[in-house]
Amino acid sequence: MKSLLSLILIIIMAALCIGCGSAQSLATAAPEPERISEAAPNEGEEAAQAGSTESEGAETMHMKIGETELEVAWEDNESVAALRELARDGLSIGMNMYGGFEQVGPIGESLPRADKQTTTQAGDIVLYAGNQLVVFYGSNSWAYTRLGHITDKSAQELGELLGSGDITITLTLT
Repeated sequence: MKSLLSLILIIIMAALCIGCGSAQSLATAAPEPERISEAAPNEGEEAAQAGSTESEGAETMHMKIGETELEVAWEDNESVAALRELARDGLSIGMNMYGGFEQVGPIGESLPRADKQTTTQAGDIVLYAGNQLVVFYGSNSWAYTRLGHITDKSAQELGELLGSGDITITLTLT
């Protein structure tokens, strides 16, 4: 009887270990981001970008969703600085819809994080778990590191842009 109970306990423990080991989250199952190259801007584009909200002398980080370029007010923190370095040669991130209010995609590396309990709004761009870029077209409360906010689209426009299926976000520097 003792050996039968021991055998059952061993089988249950093995099943639990196998189940835990094979579970993958959406974050780890997503494909790695793709590095892209983009031609340098011409002199006219450089002059237009000189009035950007980013620090003087720093390169401007641009974000596109598909072919739509967005204006983003980027935070001044270590996470954005690290993201800017990744975007130096162009960074393309495949994003997946999640929860009916956000798009989530793997950055490909862990960035410095300073997570704080936050209630997001449409247009917020945050870092989740140190290695996931999240762009909101709705609202959610969770612990995130703020990266920026899309300033040139309404909540309705963001819902149309982000809420219709998986997308690709491209980050570049100029």
